Amino acid sequence: MLITVIAGITFSLVAILGVVLTALTLSGLWLPVAGAIVWEVAFPGTFSWWTVGIAAVLCLGAEAVEFFGAAHGSRKSGGGRAGAWGATIGGLIGAVLGSFVFPIVGTIIGAVAGAGVGAMSFERGIAARSWGDALKTGGGAAKGRAVALVVKVVISIIVGVWIAIASIG
Repeated sequence: MLITVIAGITFSLVAILGVVLTALTLSGLWLPVAGAIVWEVAFPGTFSWWTVGIAAVLCLGAEAVEFFGAAHGSRKSGGGRAGAWGATIGGLIGAVLGSFVFPIVGTIIGAVAGAGVGAMSFERGIAARSWGDALKTGGGAAKGRAVALVVKVVISIIVGVWIAIASIG
């Protein structure tokens, strides 16, 4: 009984930490899954491997949404392959640079702005689109990246709550 209480408290805290880290675009999404695997090895029978496996699949889906979100936003706004690549590359560069300029919040701002600037730059510079079309594509990429971050945080909440509940039941 005591181990169940300890597991419940531990995984509630792990879930909260995972959501906060995910919201800051850091690697928090996988924290509850990794914790559940370690806990299951140390204390067999706490989690169903189905629970851990489905949580891992949800995490993979969230990673895919984040990775392709900016590119999808770019394409939905009329951008081509160049804009999609620019959005993806720009989002990664923006997140890294934003972290140095404004630690923590800069990662989020940098990823969103970087996706927009990257898509716009690639559409204008490589695909030779007009400034108007390039700006539209950049806006779509930024919006796609922002929506992808929200989706990833929501999935992080679902996974965290699910693992925390599974730890006590």
